[in-house]
Amino acid sequence: MTQILQSILLGIIQGIGEFLPISSSAHLILVPYLLNIPEHSLSFDVALHFGTLIAVLIIFFKDWWKLAMGAFNKVVKKKNSFENRMFWYLVIATIPGALLGKIFEDYIENIFRHLPLLIAIFLAVMGIFIYIGDKWAEKHYKNQTEYKDITLKQAFIIGLSQALAIFPGFSRSGTTMLAARLTGLSKVASAKFSFMLSVPIIVGATLLKLPDMINSFDINLIVGIATSAIFGIISIKFLLNYIKKKDFAIFAFYRLVFALIVIVKLILT
Repeated sequence: MTQILQSILLGIIQGIGEFLPISSSAHLILVPYLLNIPEHSLSFDVALHFGTLIAVLIIFFKDWWKLAMGAFNKVVKKKNSFENRMFWYLVIATIPGALLGKIFEDYIENIFRHLPLLIAIFLAVMGIFIYIGDKWAEKHYKNQTEYKDITLKQAFIIGLSQALAIFPGFSRSGTTMLAARLTGLSKVASAKFSFMLSVPIIVGATLLKLPDMINSFDINLIVGIATSAIFGIISIKFLLNYIKKKDFAIFAFYRLVFALIVIVKLILT
């Protein structure tokens, strides 16, 4: 497989996996393992995440603009608003994941990149949690919280869960959507808050890895970023439409099947 084709494949994986609760980081490690594709760098991973940042900003640009203006109006005009409140909720929710990511992410990823069995186990276990948690929330929360009604407590708990995403297989979107459901958010609110929460954490990771990205900047990187952005947009739109009528069960089952495929290959090789 040529480098261009590898960049396209990895861009598709990142674009889909970042927003669906299936773990893009696990797939970026396990798919190359299954297909015997050479290992890529962490800076390339970050570049692919930058592509999904472009996707979420395109979809939610108006939302982020309103949040920024709400925060500005609060500081300048002392005007309270939903937008100001949500802006600071997202900032606060970002802190736990950002701190742990800064301290441990490179160390953990370098270890887990060579432990496909453990990643497969994480995929399966989180798949089970997502399935059970979603069903439990649907049963126990008759009046589910919508996006505009999210509380500081809910936002902070979701932010804490995001820290688990440093382990490949747990999934940033998976853990945040699960935590959101367990705190009473509706499926659509869980997904949207998770998408919005991805922006500051990806911006931070991109800035930290920016020198490495610049040094390795080439056509493969550009192709990976563009592919990731395109499929990220498709993924976001798909999930927001899908969960209006469906639950998260299909993603839980997919995790289990994919984990089983990896384990079977490990046994046979």
